[in-house]
Amino acid sequence: MVRKIGFRSAIIEAIREEMLRDSRVFMMGEDIEYFYPRLKEDFSDRILNTPISESAMVGAGVGATLNGMRPIVELMFSSLLPLCMDHLVNSARMVCYQYGGEVTCPMVVRASVGATGRGLGLHHSQSPESFFLNAPGLKIVMPSTPRDAKGLLKSAIRDNSPVVFLEHKLLREREGSIPDEEFIIPLGKADVKRVGEDVTIVATAQMLHKSLEAANSLHKEGISCEVIDLRTLLPLDENTILKSVKKTSRLITVQESPKAYGYGAEIAAIVAEKALGYLDAPVMRVANPGTPVPGTVLLEQIVIPNVEDIIRVTKEVV
Repeated sequence: MVRKIGFRSAIIEAIREEMLRDSRVFMMGEDIEYFYPRLKEDFSDRILNTPISESAMVGAGVGATLNGMRPIVELMFSSLLPLCMDHLVNSARMVCYQYGGEVTCPMVVRASVGATGRGLGLHHSQSPESFFLNAPGLKIVMPSTPRDAKGLLKSAIRDNSPVVFLEHKLLREREGSIPDEEFIIPLGKADVKRVGEDVTIVATAQMLHKSLEAANSLHKEGISCEVIDLRTLLPLDENTILKSVKKTSRLITVQESPKAYGYGAEIAAIVAEKALGYLDAPVMRVANPGTPVPGTVLLEQIVIPNVEDIIRVTKEVV
């Protein structure tokens, strides 16, 4: 049986189920006992309010893993993740390697990502996922549906590596179907959300839904798009991408983060190395052109990729 559920509710379900399954799982963050009253009621000693210090939260999370716990650290905004860079990049991701696998760092850092179209400003609208893609040992997850959010979060909590779990703000109220029975979705496995023949479009999170909307519009004009949801940026599912490109012979990547040095560029390089002979057109990237997300609604709309951008680039490629 399946049922409808919202994205945020799916996240809470995943946390609840994993806290029931494993007494070592706990959550901490700023004001979280007010945001998750039912969880606080059921797990009073494992839902912990913290000071307003993102660096202290993540540092405490690393320490907790070294004492046998499995923390979920919630930051309100991913724009503040750079404050935690030292703990994530110089501590958390190094632990397993440094101790030859005898010690692990099973921590999940959750944060909201992306712009909302409401001009929330520079420090609440960025998409900084690319900062962490050159940090082997970290895992980076960006779900796009309630089912993926729940299944991937459960896998992230069970994983022995530190996982940065990014949830787009505009997806919080999006509804979708999930199974009644327990399920998990493995990290590092992409999902073909729409099958097509003419061009492959690769995206994540909110950009996945814009890509699907563009694909629906292009279908009416006779262009068949295959849309892949990466779900996990690190590790990256190269096989699913290459298999699709070998079928369609064209590739477009769509990301909300800045174009330069992002995951779209890495995917383009992988395809150039392993499937260049299959391409009938250059790989194209739809992305933020390379500016901080502005604090006004009008300028924000110019910077963030939209459906029309994806349609225009797809027509150019095809």
